[in-house]
Amino acid sequence: MIKICMLKTNGELVLDGQLEEVKANDTVWYWVDFFDPDKKEAKLLREFFHFHPLAVEDCLDNQSGRPKLDFYESYTFFLVHALDHQTFDGKEAGVFMNSEMIVTVHQQPIKEINDTWESLRMENERTRQGTAAILHRLIDRFVDEYFPPVYHIEDSLNSIDEELDRNPRNDLIDRLFDIRHDMSKLRRTIIPMRDLLYRLLNSTRLDYMKDRHIYFGDIHDHLMKLVEMLESYREFSSDVRDSYLSVNSDKMNNIMMTLTIITTIFMPLTFIAGVYGMNFEHMPELSVPYGYFIVLTVMAVIALAMFFMFVKMGWLQLRKKKK
Repeated sequence: MIKICMLKTNGELVLDGQLEEVKANDTVWYWVDFFDPDKKEAKLLREFFHFHPLAVEDCLDNQSGRPKLDFYESYTFFLVHALDHQTFDGKEAGVFMNSEMIVTVHQQPIKEINDTWESLRMENERTRQGTAAILHRLIDRFVDEYFPPVYHIEDSLNSIDEELDRNPRNDLIDRLFDIRHDMSKLRRTIIPMRDLLYRLLNSTRLDYMKDRHIYFGDIHDHLMKLVEMLESYREFSSDVRDSYLSVNSDKMNNIMMTLTIITTIFMPLTFIAGVYGMNFEHMPELSVPYGYFIVLTVMAVIALAMFFMFVKMGWLQLRKKKK
């Protein structure tokens, strides 16, 4: 599907125009949006607009690439990413532009592009400033939509941290690793977008964007903030993970120590039971009237003595339940 918008020399903003009109003499600038182009529409990118085949291939390739900026003789090519809030994957959009045109190509529906397109219906000075203003509005909307998933990750990490303090469970650490996976996805989109904005701001080949540098600089600041937030969350998640593993390791050590102490206490008792469990006919103690009770008493004394010895040594701690 193709949508076309043009600004005429008389100040008229024409929406849903014809492709043949975009190169007319009375056209100041135009925006053509290709959504999921078929073979015939994709052919226009090469033959009508004469875009480089490699750039066109980047737009039409189903495999998502990194955001990037390439310079060609008469235009600049941007590969930018919107964000899917469900999967945290990047949704690719190719942008061809110069001072007179902007052509966007995307395989998936992108809300930010549709919102920017609809906002053109409200004519104002910013839309009349040209293609650089439209590019700024597109990228600004993309970056604004990066914030909600990052804030959601922050809330999730805080929730996990609080739950781990109260009741550490294995499912919480599984959630933590899922969040770290989501953060990796976000980093694969946000960091290249930050680098793209840095190149845009420091390029000497984009003269028609100089008056918009302050606005693109603001987007770059937002991306820097997002990267710093993700880095801090990554460190925080590592601390939570290490804390969980330390607590689990301490619990396991306590369990193993308790089991070892129990085994140690029963070792002499097992030895005594083994000795008097031998089926010899002539054993002196077997004829003692109260021998059975005496042996039981000795075994109880040994067990209690060892128990209190381990408690005194600090190997076995009697913990009181918190109210």
